[in-house]
Amino acid sequence: MTKPVSEFKSTSGLQRILPAMMYAIAGLKAAWQNEHAFRQELVVVVIASAVALLLPISALQKLFLIGVLVFVLIVELFNSAIEAVVDRVSLERHPLSKNAKDMGSAAVMLSVFLAGASWAVVLFNRFY
Repeated sequence: MTKPVSEFKSTSGLQRILPAMMYAIAGLKAAWQNEHAFRQELVVVVIASAVALLLPISALQKLFLIGVLVFVLIVELFNSAIEAVVDRVSLERHPLSKNAKDMGSAAVMLSVFLAGASWAVVLFNRFY
């Protein structure tokens, strides 16, 4: 058995599943507590997911509509992580820091556009 590359790396195999899940839950809690955008998007995801489940569409279409919403949350989590790392490195204004944060925001915006377009196409095809 090889030794981990970093003291912060967890063990392999089944021994890492529970700690990994706990880290993930801690990440979701941190996003909820510290990221206003994440809270707003999560509220939209919960409401829109309920709507998707009630729509007279196929199970696959419901999964797709909910999936693109969850994708927005995933991208928001990455964006928040990028912002946290940039701020951890330095709070000093720097063009590279600005680029990193702006690109993370652009990724969120594109994921929101994708979700909106996906909903529009599914609903338009179903009701028109």
